[in-house]
Amino acid sequence: MYKILKIAIASVALVCCAATSFAQNESTGVVRRRADRNAPKQQDGTVVTERMQNFFTGENSSISDADRQWMRVIYRSIDLDKDRNAPLYFPEEPVDGQENLFRIIMRLLASNTVPAYEYLDGREIFTDKYRIKTRDVLDRFYIPYTEAKGSTEKNPRFNIDENDVPTNEVLSYYVVERWEYDTRNNRLRPVVEAICPVLHRTGDFGGDALKYPMFWVKFSDLRPYLAAQTIFVDDDNNLPTCTYDDFFTLNMYDGDIYKTRNLKNKSMVQMYSDPDKLKKAQDSIQSRLDDFEKKLWVPSREEVIAAREAREALAAAADSTASVEKAKTSPSRVSARSTKRSTKRENPRKEKKAKVSKPKTTSSSSNATRSVRRRK
Repeated sequence: MYKILKIAIASVALVCCAATSFAQNESTGVVRRRADRNAPKQQDGTVVTERMQNFFTGENSSISDADRQWMRVIYRSIDLDKDRNAPLYFPEEPVDGQENLFRIIMRLLASNTVPAYEYLDGREIFTDKYRIKTRDVLDRFYIPYTEAKGSTEKNPRFNIDENDVPTNEVLSYYVVERWEYDTRNNRLRPVVEAICPVLHRTGDFGGDALKYPMFWVKFSDLRPYLAAQTIFVDDDNNLPTCTYDDFFTLNMYDGDIYKTRNLKNKSMVQMYSDPDKLKKAQDSIQSRLDDFEKKLWVPSREEVIAAREAREALAAAADSTASVEKAKTSPSRVSARSTKRSTKRENPRKEKKAKVSKPKTTSSSSNATRSVRRRK
């Protein structure tokens, strides 16, 4: 009897401990899952699970074709010399776990983690037919490498020394954007589709640097790794509060439009040879993209009043400037007209006065002479 009672007390104690631990987990909201042993681990310790890859490359990465009612493809050139694009270039060397964008891309490409595709002349085809080999890329752009441990013919891997990565020559990027109108959310959003690093190299005899586009990498393949790398975006805040994924997803970069998808597959330079016309066309495309979403919504009462006040202010400013210009020009015109009229009117008056001053014979003298003649 004593043994049965002891066993019952022990079981009750175990049930109470399990309930207490369950309640603590529920209160803290901590959910513990078994780590994915098959997840690839990068050199910096970053682990990207299959769940993370599905989150960025699955349904959450883009809207469905049924909800997409309008789309326009824009090609931009991101110049790293601009201050707004500096987070993509600095730091040149890895510092405290911070790497620039090109080092991350080359590390993933060398470990055969993400595929790269051939840069065609104005066309992007992301299929296995146009997938390029990492060895060909390294040989084409003269980047030294060695075979990594465990490299095979089907899964080639390479080691690239940090000093051999040409980060100082990658001074720009080409980006393909899809501006999509989502009918489900009723909003227009830009989505980065692919990124292409561009090398700037001078020839043996110097001169201007030539641009060499290297390869295309799909942004959806890079997102799990870019989301794990924090960057600095502001000199006033020294905390890395942003990631590379946020930098591209929120369109925090500044890029010039060099092409739009068209039937003839022509770039902006081919269609507009004049620099002024080219700049005007680029601004026109950007303004249409910015105003597209605004035209979808009916303005509120406050917006209508604000727009009317702005128009009235512009009209008042235009009237004031016109009145000032009229006041400046009116005195000279009036004086010129008055002088002309005075000169025309003075001459006839003088002539009339001269005629009046001449002596005239009166009618009485003529009558006197006549009477004398009759008397004789």
